[in-house]
Amino acid sequence: MWIDLTQPFHGDVPHSAALPEPTLEELSNVETDGTNVQWIGTPTHVGTHVDAPRHFVPGGETIDEIPLERFEGRAAVIDVSRDEPTEISLSTVREAADGTVDADREVIALYTGWDDRYEEPSYHRYPWFAAEVGEWLLEQDVQLVCSDTPSPDRPREMRPEGWSAYPIHRTLLESGVLIAEHLRNLDALLGRDAWIQGFPMRIRGGDGAPARFVGRVEP
Repeated sequence: MWIDLTQPFHGDVPHSAALPEPTLEELSNVETDGTNVQWIGTPTHVGTHVDAPRHFVPGGETIDEIPLERFEGRAAVIDVSRDEPTEISLSTVREAADGTVDADREVIALYTGWDDRYEEPSYHRYPWFAAEVGEWLLEQDVQLVCSDTPSPDRPREMRPEGWSAYPIHRTLLESGVLIAEHLRNLDALLGRDAWIQGFPMRIRGGDGAPARFVGRVEP
């Protein structure tokens, strides 16, 4: 059974205040012009997407240089769901991961339940992960980390003055571990033998790219 893990893309899709909003326009109409054609303009880190190492690493791998097999794998989905936008500690992640992460997993997905707020203003104030979680994720020897929030790092609106660390991003991307953000429906994979895959647009020199993510479980 296939499960769609991708948020819908449209002109009002939630995006960081640091980025311009995407545009989705009609260039031609089949009734008047003979064809339907749309114009899409978007930053590479809007909507469901993958971060390539180049996003934070000077000279790092670009999205088009990454082998396809690194965008998929057996997945451990960790339930760290929250009702409030608070920091998720390493001890919380370890406890939630107990019995779900093993040596055969190539992907870890972090389920916070925040995907239900995707089109609400509160989506931008989301739970985030303590810096130590990045090191723990690295120790699990996976190739892809997925989240149903805008970022595994602290929300822009909740950062202390002078904050610019992005500890989870830097820890993972500097070691070649990819990050996928803005996923949904991860709860459908909880407690199941799941496979996650999401192949991004092949943008030459891309620091990231929109992707269609899906999960597969045995019926």
